[in-house]
Order: sequence, then C-alpha cells, then structure tokens
Amino acid sequence: MSRTPLLLGLLLSLTTTVVLAEENASVQEAKHLTNIKQVTFGLPRAGEGYFSPDGKAIIFQAYPIGYPFYQIYVQNLDERVPKRVSPGRGRTTCAYFSRDGDSLLFASAHVRPDLDKIEKDARDLAAAGGRRSYAWDFDPYMDIYVTSFDGSKLTQLTDAEGYDAEGSYSHDGKHIVFTSSRDGDPDIYVMDADGKNVRQVVNKDGYDGGPFFSPDDKWILFRSDRDKEHMLQLYVVSVDGKHEFQLTSDLNTVNWAPYYHPSGDYIVWARADYSRGPRGANFDIYSMQLNHEDGKILPGEVERITHHEKADVLPVFSPDGKKLMWTSSRTDDASSQLWIADWKKDGKE
Repeated sequence: MSRTPLLLGLLLSLTTTVVLAEENASVQEAKHLTNIKQVTFGLPRAGEGYFSPDGKAIIFQAYPIGYPFYQIYVQNLDERVPKRVSPGRGRTTCAYFSRDGDSLLFASAHVRPDLDKIEKDARDLAAAGGRRSYAWDFDPYMDIYVTSFDGSKLTQLTDAEGYDAEGSYSHDGKHIVFTSSRDGDPDIYVMDADGKNVRQVVNKDGYDGGPFFSPDDKWILFRSDRDKEHMLQLYVVSVDGKHEFQLTSDLNTVNWAPYYHPSGDYIVWARADYSRGPRGANFDIYSMQLNHEDGKILPGEVERITHHEKADVLPVFSPDGKKLMWTSSRTDDASSQLWIADWKKDGKE
C-alpha cells in the first residue's frame, strides 16, 4: 500500500494547523495592533529600533551582508533603504536619537586592539557552517559615542575600563542613562549629554541594565537578574537612586526590554515562560499599567499584546504613542526584522 496519501494527509493537517494558529494570533492581536507591517528589508537580521523625535525615521542595529557583527543604521519610514552610521567594524549596539534629532547615540567596540582576530574567528566559524549561539557580549572595549545624523563627527563620551552601552536620552535632552561594568558588574549610571558628571544610580550584585527615563524624567525603568542569574525582572528607580520598586517578581519568567508609553501611565516589555527551561520558551510582548500611590510605583493590570508562535521582543512606542515598533522573527524567511503597527489601548486608538 502506498504511503503517499497518508503523508499528504499529514502535511495538509500540519499546514491547516499552522494557518489556523496564525489566524487565531491575528484575531487576538487585533485588540491592540492594527496595520501590522514589516519595515526592514535587505539585511540578514535587524532589530532594536527606535523612532526619531518626529516619528518619521528609525535607528536600529543590523547585520551587514558579509560582516559578522551588528552595525547601526538609520532609515526613513517611507523608504526601504537603510544608511549605515556606525564605523563599519566591531560590535555596535544600543542606538538612540538625540531629542533634537540632530545627533545619534550608540555603543561601539570598533577600537579594540584584537579586532582583526575576532572578525577572523567569526568569519571562520561561519565558513565552517557553524553558528554562534546567542549570548549578549559585554565587550570590555564597548564605549558610548555620539555622531551627527550623517554619521560624521564621531565623538566618544565614555572611556572607563569595561563595558559601557545601553544608553538613551532623558526627555529634556540633558542627560544620558546607560549601563556600565566599570565597578565590576553591570550597573546603571547617568551622565550629562556631553559625557560629563557621571554618577551611579543603581549598585546591586548581578546585571542591571536596559534603562530608559520615564516621560517626566523622574524615574528610570530597567531590568535586573539580581534575584536569580539570567532570570530578568523589571524595576523602576528614582533618578537620584533613593527609591526603587520592583514591577515583576516571577522567577519562572524572563522579563526584559521595558519601555514607557509617552503618557507615562503604562509600559510594554517582552516576557517568556522559562518554567520548563529555555527550550521552547517564546517571547511575547506584554503591557502593564503603572499605579502611582503615595510616591510609590506599583504594578497594575497586565495584558498580553502579541500571540504569534515566533518571538516578539524589544517593543517601543512612537513619540506620539500611536505606533508600536518591535523586533520579530514572524517574517517569511524567519529572520529577525523590525515591525510596526498602529497601537490601540483598551481597544481604542
């Protein structure tokens, strides 16, 4: 008896299951997301994007064709042609627009003395058919730089020994919050926009990073694995470092990439269930209402935003709060790219 009909039936069943799952995800996501569309193309992998102050352009990191480390690109949203603004060599990450839109902030390790060797090692691995397992590189030669919009006039802002990255501007444009390992482990610091007057805001054992200012510049939102290594949870701390509140506390989950809505009333972030370990854990985007009571910030209602079978991470809002951009592998070729959707809160525009 031929097995062809049986195999064909199984394939059709699997295809139907996948289609139904995608349709169900679309229905669930429609409560908060409409007009979902991919916005980066032509690069092997792109992600961690942020909007320009006028909402017309984005800055993001992506793998160039034929090069093994992320570089920084800018792109107008009405175009598909990205422009590289980072030096073109070494690891680069964590880009951000200045508040006037004239300058670009990012971290780079292009000056490390053994750059030729690490590039060769990465290329040799790729040529042999290997693939580096994902791990965040706390490159000790990583420093924060600012450059003009066209990629010229590169200025170094940090020069302490160790990793300096994950920087973003305050809403008044006067300060930069960032992550640094200058005291031995990654903690959170604030400096003036010109790199002067560096001060530490968070000093806990473990990793504290991914910081962003609240819209009123009174708080800093960040992630930390201080309770259990790698099991990131979300926190807010006052800009003077004196008051800190924990927003998530489930050590069976990994929570990262938190970002404020411009209203300051709620945040979005990426979360995955690791109760069964990392295998099979999938990241989705969630929102959390923030309750302000007697000088405290307490976690409020949580809603799941994305429901796709592929990973959805690194969500950010446009300056007017009307669009959500995030990194997702829901592409046809399963590569990570940037996606944008119109944002609805509580089913309203």
